[in-house]
Amino acid sequence: VQLQASGGGLVQAGGSLRLSCTASGRAFRNLGLGWFRQGPGKEREFVAIINRGGGFTDYGDPVKGRFTISRDNVKNTMYLQMDSLKPEDTAVYYCAAKSSAIFSGIYYNAADYEHWGQGTQVTVSS
Repeated sequence: VQLQASGGGLVQAGGSLRLSCTASGRAFRNLGLGWFRQGPGKEREFVAIINRGGGFTDYGDPVKGRFTISRDNVKNTMYLQMDSLKPEDTAVYYCAAKSSAIFSGIYYNAADYEHWGQGTQVTVSS
């Protein structure tokens, strides 16, 4: 599976961005998907996850109520809509995929994912 993340950039606090992650190489509908991020001097942290069918999502506490994860199994693309951005959201955002995920499976740990995108930088200015 090859993942390509895009959509990062520089935005002012309170603004919005939408990240995209396009996958190729394996049936997209069988992939468990997630977004993680790593800020300057910080550990990589869980941001959001979505199950194979897209019917279940969950978010890390820092982004709940502001970010929305979704997927389009026809376009082989996952999205992260980020609203009300804060300077502490500044990080490199990575999309991740788990092969042969069970349909209802949710995977919170980075170690569960075999495939990673190259990362896209999000910078939020105050």
